[in-house]
Amino acid sequence: MKINGRKLVKRSCSFAFARSPLSSGHRRPLPLSGSHWNFSKPIAIAGFLDVIHHHANFLYKFSFLLSTSTSDLSFFSFLLLMASFFSSTFLIFVTIFAAFSTSRSSTIGVEYISRLLEIQDRERVPAYVQVAAARGVLRRLLPSHLPSFDFQIVSKDKCGGESCFVIRNHRAFRKSGDPEILIAGVTGVEILAGLHWYLKHWCGAHISWDKTGGSQLFSVPKAGLLPRIQTNEVVVQRPIPLNYYQNAVTSSYSFAWWDWKRWEKEIDWMALQGINMPLAFTGQEAIWRKVFRKFNISNSDLDDFFGGPAFLAWSRMGNLHKWGGPLPQSWFDQQLILQKKVIGRMFELGMTPVLPAFSGNIPAAFKQIYPAAKITRLGNWFTVHSDPRWCCTYLLDAMDPLFVEIGKAFIEQQQKEYGRTSHVYNCDTFDENTPPVDDVEYISSLGSAIFGGMQAGDSNAVWLMQGWMFSYDPFWRPQQMKALLHSVPLGRLVVLDLYAEVKPIWISSEQFYGIPYIWKVSISILLLNLNAHI
Repeated sequence: MKINGRKLVKRSCSFAFARSPLSSGHRRPLPLSGSHWNFSKPIAIAGFLDVIHHHANFLYKFSFLLSTSTSDLSFFSFLLLMASFFSSTFLIFVTIFAAFSTSRSSTIGVEYISRLLEIQDRERVPAYVQVAAARGVLRRLLPSHLPSFDFQIVSKDKCGGESCFVIRNHRAFRKSGDPEILIAGVTGVEILAGLHWYLKHWCGAHISWDKTGGSQLFSVPKAGLLPRIQTNEVVVQRPIPLNYYQNAVTSSYSFAWWDWKRWEKEIDWMALQGINMPLAFTGQEAIWRKVFRKFNISNSDLDDFFGGPAFLAWSRMGNLHKWGGPLPQSWFDQQLILQKKVIGRMFELGMTPVLPAFSGNIPAAFKQIYPAAKITRLGNWFTVHSDPRWCCTYLLDAMDPLFVEIGKAFIEQQQKEYGRTSHVYNCDTFDENTPPVDDVEYISSLGSAIFGGMQAGDSNAVWLMQGWMFSYDPFWRPQQMKALLHSVPLGRLVVLDLYAEVKPIWISSEQFYGIPYIWKVSISILLLNLNAHI
């Protein structure tokens, strides 16, 4: 449709589901504009899909908007599977960010998250930095077309207060070598999403992972011959403000051995797909070591704590310790340098990197150094012969004063190392680890302490929690779930419904009992399920 002479379109490759919990499947339209967020409305799940497979010149394009019942989620899963069918292996988790949950109390939550978005807008790097970063992506993608595109940062006012990108013909174009197409966006990510949109819809090109076809750019005309936009301009609004990507264990499935060149390629891909809230977990062991040293934990003690590179994901979540270690000094140094480059580039493009936080997982040496501290040893997690050398990690009690103190120190150390944070932190205490007791007061105090550590170090902190444990462990009955989810002020906790395309917890938990959540699809798990049925 056109608004004030402009062609206004919804994001290509977006999807949305809407269902009223009061209407027994009654269908109604779902507003995509972020200004229409209202948690008292029917459940709204909206996302940004660009996990599309290109194989043998067959381009799978999913560009659809659904207002449907939840039964169609299985159809969406089928499309994802078909899109990835020709890929021999998928070890990367991809997430489709979802608009948040319902319930009247959640209106408070969306108000806080809206305020967080305003803070992030104020703290973004200058426009010229984002434009330069976006042009760097173009240089790596289509170096011959660098003069053909002009990039600009624009205000959200261009799209009525929402994030968007705008594409139009460049007025200065006269001959080859002149800029042909102008792409403007609210951030560097919006600009690059606009570039990908133009290449797909006007040049028949596509950009994907190497395992799913790679960058298909052979159809892009030579510089000076790019297709002209046939309308005054194309304005594409982002249907939701944030698009999350990755999973806490991806760092060991796929990223463990990546260097900066490979990370740079992945960040380029993220931006071109419109992803603006990626997980940034690289190098955290270097931060943890500095923090634990302040609490008199020696490097030797930490050698027994950190796992090897391919097992760090499970070491971080308290599933095991030491397995595959120890880590050499060169690893700490190299990974911290790499992480600074990774989050530096993410910030340059206008992204919101999600950083780690303290979950209560501590080295065994705390028992000797702090004999008065209340420390629990957790059970076995699939470790070889239940060997205590790597089995049964230690959890600091939430009521111990050390808990918030360590949590605060870790957030502050990250701020010191990186110069800033995005205020969004991921933390999972019982990921495939069953809590030692099912007492709701204990669970509530643990959640409060985890967030308390974040907030002590960052007054604007928001906790992003994986919901995998709610799918994995029958321990989490309604009372226990409510105790954890309601232990944090409303709007300061967001849950990832990690396996929502197969086992949606938002349905069985009354939409996480009023807590904002993200509808998420995990491609690698989907493919494992597919293989199990072949």
